[in-house]
Amino acid sequence: MRLLLARCSVTYEGRLGARLAPAVRLVVCKADGSIAIHSDSKAYKPLNWMNPPCTIEVTDAEIVARTPKGETLRIELHEIVHDATFELGDDAGLEKDGVEAELQQLIAARVAALRADFTLVRREFPTDIGPIDLLCRDGDGRAVVVEVKRVGDIAGVDQLLRYQARLDRDPQYAPTVGMFVAQVIKPQAKVYAESKGIAWVEINLERLRGDLDPDLKLF
Repeated sequence: MRLLLARCSVTYEGRLGARLAPAVRLVVCKADGSIAIHSDSKAYKPLNWMNPPCTIEVTDAEIVARTPKGETLRIELHEIVHDATFELGDDAGLEKDGVEAELQQLIAARVAALRADFTLVRREFPTDIGPIDLLCRDGDGRAVVVEVKRVGDIAGVDQLLRYQARLDRDPQYAPTVGMFVAQVIKPQAKVYAESKGIAWVEINLERLRGDLDPDLKLF
């Protein structure tokens, strides 16, 4: 991983155009080919970024990332404040807490409880950005990406959308549909999910533990 603190300006050309005026920012270049540009205020999310697959060209004056779809992210380096590279090695990945892991396991044992026509393809389906909790097929053969949380919030919906975007690149699964599952889903997350065409389900863990006949509320 390369951490570059620099006074830079940024331009993005793609579906929309965007520009960041010169300022001191943190540029994170990861081994997986992703680039993220952060400021020290305003938001925890990057100001702009590029995800793999992309081609990256690095010179003393700029960093340019291009995707196969024709998107271009150009970082012009006006002054380097600090430049450091670290070898992080392999990461075992995020381990779910006990409740989330149990929810995932119990639901995988009976995905038809989420919807009668669901069949399980695989639990912990691997992608380059992490495993999908449950990958299912519905009665029409569509791939259904299921994200399971103990408490569902907007960040969880965003995570589900990222997984869908990954699978939608593969004709074997595209176009996917999404389902967000949790014991409790925050009202803002419900509205956000619906705006993105994602179904959401609240489940009763005690019923699920007791007899695999969950009390599900699907909206």
